[in-house]
Amino acid sequence: MSAAAPVWSVDPRTGKPREEVAVEATPQEVDQAVRAAHAARGALAGLSVRAVFLRTAADLLDASAEHVVEAADAETALGPVRLKGELARTTAQLRAFAEAVEDGSFLDIRIDHADPSRTPPWPDLRRVKIPLGVVAVYSASNFPLAFSVPGGDTASALAAGCPVVVKAHPDHPATSELCVSLLRRAAVRSGLPEGVVALVHGFTAGVELVRHPLVSAAGFTGSVRGGRALFDAAAARPVPIPFHGELGSLNPVVVTAAAAEERGEQIGAGLGTSMTMGVGQFCTKPGFVLAPQGEAGDALIKALTAAVSDTDAGVMLDHRMRDAFVAGVAERAALPGVEAPVTPGAGGEHTVSGGFLTVPAALLATEGEHDLLLEECFGPVTVVARYADASEIGAVLSRLPGNLTATLQLSSAEAAGEGSGSRLLAELTQLAGRVLVDGWPTGVAVAPAQHHGGPYPATTSTSTSVGATAVERWLRPVTYQSTPQALLPPELRDENPLGLPRRVNGTLG
Repeated sequence: MSAAAPVWSVDPRTGKPREEVAVEATPQEVDQAVRAAHAARGALAGLSVRAVFLRTAADLLDASAEHVVEAADAETALGPVRLKGELARTTAQLRAFAEAVEDGSFLDIRIDHADPSRTPPWPDLRRVKIPLGVVAVYSASNFPLAFSVPGGDTASALAAGCPVVVKAHPDHPATSELCVSLLRRAAVRSGLPEGVVALVHGFTAGVELVRHPLVSAAGFTGSVRGGRALFDAAAARPVPIPFHGELGSLNPVVVTAAAAEERGEQIGAGLGTSMTMGVGQFCTKPGFVLAPQGEAGDALIKALTAAVSDTDAGVMLDHRMRDAFVAGVAERAALPGVEAPVTPGAGGEHTVSGGFLTVPAALLATEGEHDLLLEECFGPVTVVARYADASEIGAVLSRLPGNLTATLQLSSAEAAGEGSGSRLLAELTQLAGRVLVDGWPTGVAVAPAQHHGGPYPATTSTSTSVGATAVERWLRPVTYQSTPQALLPPELRDENPLGLPRRVNGTLG
């Protein structure tokens, strides 16, 4: 038998290996991790222990902040400032799910007492949501904390009562090992088996994980190609499972002519900041912009040029992504009619420089070679399509794929209800899960009303991966009919011993 392949932590600033941190998991080791997680399901049944576990995990991560940030920066080059903010977001998310667990609203408890006067008669019906089982989580490259081992998929699954097996991303294996050790320590301190959270490394392990018969659902953040392969594998199982994947997003922006006339320079500067943030590696980066032709649009382009030109070259998450970015922008820039006011590409041996491309919107209104410009290019680049009139806006929007976000930049009069703002807002609503007006999409607040998802290929389901309702992905409803009180789960008994919110005979109480 051949030796297991080593897993190396690599410095993206130099491309050189730092240390060997693990070995790729064998199919047998994946099976052991999943079975241990499956065996831990009963321990997670209580709401109170889940809340304690989530808060303890947050506390341990905060206590180890210096080491976590140092490890993540060494593997991602995202910088201590950004990573400290990401860690704060991650621990706040864990605590927010603890609060959601204690509130209990996510169980959506409904009780309808027997009513023989109905036609047909109603029996006694009691509905609650229960955990699906073991959840496979696939870590994201660009968020080593908030969308990886201790991130939203893991936190929401644990809040739902589902044990988790995480497939580590190869870009930050040492960070993943550190974080899973903290989560497993938190589990033990909370009276849970440490197997309630596990970590595996390697491509083969990721495939084995989604195919394992004891895995009941999966969450993924990454590329269209990788996500679609796992999505198809989840559907092809003898027993298909839910696969909640975030695969890619263009995040279109529409700038009206009136908005460009009123504040084109401000919009251009804001766009430059948003599209280069984090070296353009945010899933919500505005990657496609419809801006008007003419002097107002030219002023926007001038401000965007200044903003992007003033941005330093940066290090991407790994050299593979860097090479893909350089090749991708070169292919797009070579298309007929495409210009590069600020040329994006290689900034040095290990870095990239931000830039943007412009193209007449008319070239995108129908299918053709320019369709490449309607695909996400991961990194600090955006495409600005210059339109002549409103018909070109509509023609291009009708050809866009699904997105996480869509943004509308309006004039003050349009924001007050004049002009075409309402129509454009309605068009963008069909394209995305979050629609912004006069803002920028980079940055996703962890709030109860948040929705981070959208039509395919943005996500493979209608669910969100951010916010309190992310827990719904890992639950299924069950109704008990005419069941004796002594046999009912505590949350469904008449006395409501857990004090949970319930809708009884149609009344919330």
